[in-house]
Amino acid sequence: MARFVREVMTAGVAAVRPDASLVEAAQLMRAQDIGDVLVAQGDHLIGVLTDRDITLRAVADGVDPLTVNAQSVCTPSSVSVGPDDEVATAVALMRQHAVERLAVIADGRPLGVVRIEDLRPGNSNRKVE
Repeated sequence: MARFVREVMTAGVAAVRPDASLVEAAQLMRAQDIGDVLVAQGDHLIGVLTDRDITLRAVADGVDPLTVNAQSVCTPSSVSVGPDDEVATAVALMRQHAVERLAVIADGRPLGVVRIEDLRPGNSNRKVE
């Protein structure tokens, strides 16, 4: 039986504005105990910002995380999945685009994120509420 993205995704959106500082994004990640946030302007998804993006694209270059914005460091979101897409579709897109996270979008709005670890066998399923 096929599994669907909605069965394994992390529902809910932790997001920052494109002009949010990296410090603001990192503080949200810490508060939510997550490693990524969506960068969005209203319902328009711009990209995904990870703790690794902050480390490698900003801190490692010596930039001031208070003055650099989330949009300039995030991975632009050129690929996403819907909640009714099959997990196999998400896996194929992750492989094709060499990413470990995909935004889950429905009706143009971000609903959550599916991460590579969500797709591993034996992972407990999470339902959209």
